[in-house]
Amino acid sequence: MATAQDVGTEQTGNDRFSIKAQTFMGFYIDKSSNVKAIDPSAPTGISMGIEFPSSQQRPWQQYLNNPTVGLGMTYLDLGADMMGKALSIYPYILLNCMRREHFELEVKLASGLSVVNEHWYTQKDQNPDHYGEVTTNTTFGSYLNVYLSGGLNMDFPITRNFTVNSEFAFVHMSNGRSSMPNVGANLFYGGVGMIATINPEVEKKPLHFPDLPRRWKLDVNGSAGVQQPDVGDRRYLIASLHAGAVYNLNNWYAVGGGMDIFYNGAINKESIRKLFRKDIDYTFLDKMRVGVGLNNEFRFGILTVLLDWGIYVFNPSRNYYLSDHPVYGHGKRPLIYKPENPSRDEGWHYWRFGLRCRVWDNLYVQVAAKMHLHISEHIGFGVGYDIPFQRNVRRTAA
Repeated sequence: MATAQDVGTEQTGNDRFSIKAQTFMGFYIDKSSNVKAIDPSAPTGISMGIEFPSSQQRPWQQYLNNPTVGLGMTYLDLGADMMGKALSIYPYILLNCMRREHFELEVKLASGLSVVNEHWYTQKDQNPDHYGEVTTNTTFGSYLNVYLSGGLNMDFPITRNFTVNSEFAFVHMSNGRSSMPNVGANLFYGGVGMIATINPEVEKKPLHFPDLPRRWKLDVNGSAGVQQPDVGDRRYLIASLHAGAVYNLNNWYAVGGGMDIFYNGAINKESIRKLFRKDIDYTFLDKMRVGVGLNNEFRFGILTVLLDWGIYVFNPSRNYYLSDHPVYGHGKRPLIYKPENPSRDEGWHYWRFGLRCRVWDNLYVQVAAKMHLHISEHIGFGVGYDIPFQRNVRRTAA
């Protein structure tokens, strides 16, 4: 573990915090046919947050240029009675980009949960044939959804206690295909607000930490989740196993490669969804996929953001789609090909976006969404372990 230099008798707590209040308005991005039919007004809302500026007493704060962390809550009117309201709770981080006397620019990243009061199963019309019509709500298929947001945060300090704030960000809410329908909501919004800082005079002597002591590490994890292929369908088990190695390019970013083994129980002739053929008794191997990928890790203390891209090297289900491929016909797709339609063909490559939290030593828990293009296939919850195996030759102060 890295040890601090020049520790002295400084405290390691942080007595400063801020209260933020904001109002915002936005618009829908990539409207579904259902949203176009409902034609909602501009989504509006209010948000509250409590923020903790960097105490400059932790290694990860130094490595990330002393970011601010916070806990936020947002109330959102989705613009129509049928689409309802959403209440979201999420932790977030503000990464410093520019600091001047009367202007601060930060990148804001947030991830949490959102609860909506209207979805497919709260409506009177639940006929799948009415997708895209004004009488249905296909945006959400459950009360509980994932909340993801990213954008720019701009502060205009007036005094040490008071700041005017503005924010421009993208928001995505969906349940990751755990309950269909799952079109989800994609919004872009702009907001203005105020920030009040408590104990602004509290300052601590910054501590300085050495670089991370190890350069390479092995990573092994397993996860599982469920997928509901279509409205009224049963939920099928989804599972994955990952093994790989990443190299620490610096104190907050690592890149490497690995292998993924996927099991998709939704490759099943009993499924309602018209994706795979119904005349085949699928074996265990038919439901398996093996991929090799590029792994990216962005580290924020005990939290790590994952962004992986991979290609399938074993993918028997590519030959079982109901739809004919315009070039390769039926059942003759090569390992790498151009998909006809992402909603009728899961393609030859995949993305994985997730969040990992270290809980003890190198043991961690994680949640991750697997996607092809922009379409979510499932959300998996799992555990894993990091195995460092090469020490950094040079350990200089960061």
